Formats: sequence, structure tokens, C-alpha cells
Amino acid sequence: MARLYVSCRINGDDTEYLCDTSQSLLDVLRDELELTGTKEGCATGDCGACSITVDGVLVCSCLVLGAEMSGKSIETIEGMAKGEKLHPLQEKFIEHVALQCGICTPGLLIASRNLLERNPNPTEEEIRFWLAGNLCRCTGYNNIVDAVTAAAKELRGA
Repeated sequence: MARLYVSCRINGDDTEYLCDTSQSLLDVLRDELELTGTKEGCATGDCGACSITVDGVLVCSCLVLGAEMSGKSIETIEGMAKGEKLHPLQEKFIEHVALQCGICTPGLLIASRNLLERNPNPTEEEIRFWLAGNLCRCTGYNNIVDAVTAAAKELRGA
């Protein structure tokens, strides 16, 4: 199988890798770059567990090819915290017990951050709509919505 050289930015760092031309970005992140925070839930783009952003757009990393990432800026869960300092969303997910088994959590956090970057004061309906593509088998979503609402408030300084 042909391997392709890719140069991009991941979590703010210049990154280079070789990947098979048919390899998903999810597999590149996990297998080639050892960024295992992004999870595989379904491999069909239906669950959102592998959510990341590419050039600021929320995508399922299982649905895009690693070979397509030259020149792109990718953000994964590994780039969310700043050293030991958790992002307010991560803090609120813990505080509001918005996680259980953890498979969906990275995707939910990335999707939530992407929402708050676009809309710093979302309504409950807007949060639920934005996160509709991120499935969780363990929670009832209420704690997740509460955590996003609390993080939004903190980030706005309200």
C-alpha cells in the first residue's frame, strides 16, 4: 500500500507523519501518532466519539483520511488542557459527573468546546442540538448539558 507524507499542525504543534492513503485520520492519530485520547466508537461517523476539529470545523475523524490533512490545523482532546490546568469544560464535566465509562467523553468535550467557541451563551436547546451527533450509552445527557452550561457561564465570566 502506498504511504503518503503529511505535514500539518496538531494541537498547535507542527507535525509530520507517513500514512497509508486509505488510513482514517482516527487511525493515524491513534496508531501512528499515539494520540489515543480520541476514541473509536462506531467507525461510521454515527456516534461522535472520535470528534476533533480540522481548521475549526467539527468532524468525525473516522470519516476523513489522514492523507487529506496536509496544511491543516487539527485539535484533539490532548490539546484541550494546558499542562496540568484543565479546560473549564473538563473541570465542569468532572464537577457535574458528566462522564462515566469515558468512551464518548473526549468527543463530547471537543464538540462542546467547538459550540462555545461559536456561541458563548447557548440555550439548553442549542446545546442538545449541537451535541446530538455525540452518543453516550451511560448517561442521560442532563449532566452533560449542565456541565456545558456551567462552563459557558464561567468562560463568559458571568
